Amino acid sequence: MAEMNGAEGTDGGAAGPGGAAGLDGGPGPDGAPCPEVIRRALAAHTTMTLAYADEDGPQACAVLYATGASVVAGATYMTESAGAAGAAGAVGGEAAGDGPALYFVTATTTRHGRALAEPGARVAFTAQRDGQEWSALTGLQGRGSCRVLAGAERAAGWRIYLERFPFVAASDRLRAALERTELWELRPDWLRLIDNGQGFGHKEEWSSS
Repeated sequence: MAEMNGAEGTDGGAAGPGGAAGLDGGPGPDGAPCPEVIRRALAAHTTMTLAYADEDGPQACAVLYATGASVVAGATYMTESAGAAGAAGAVGGEAAGDGPALYFVTATTTRHGRALAEPGARVAFTAQRDGQEWSALTGLQGRGSCRVLAGAERAAGWRIYLERFPFVAASDRLRAALERTELWELRPDWLRLIDNGQGFGHKEEWSSS
């Protein structure tokens, strides 16, 4: 993804030719909500490639994800595709500059599950469709942290996941298998949208700090 637009890009750095790092040409101000265009782009995709490192070195894997409302300590914070008219909990979330929440399912017994469960673990990811023409190429890059959800937070995240992937709920066997697996929340703290349709090398960025 860093070179997919044909222009050099560095994490959190300046935009390529004709691009914008953030809506105003630079990183968004501290605490600014994630731009709508980036949240819409995240919600338009369903597969992301996670990159991480462990004691055996760097690795990557692809997982299905859903975006939605983030539930933290019992307060719901709205993100792109929650579908509700409002949300409880006015403190934090988008109002405090947090970005969208991404939900995915994987076991902690997998290599990436073990790596992401380590304290302080960080992850990078990309999301894009296959088979795009370079002149209209779009995709996302991000960095953040993951955590396993439990209790009410898992129940809320699971509803978001099933809304995005209704075929899971339609299959008793698949639903039962996934319900026995950990549900994760990925909270990005840096996001970059690449959209060649807006001009070759066009970028828009957001960070939570």
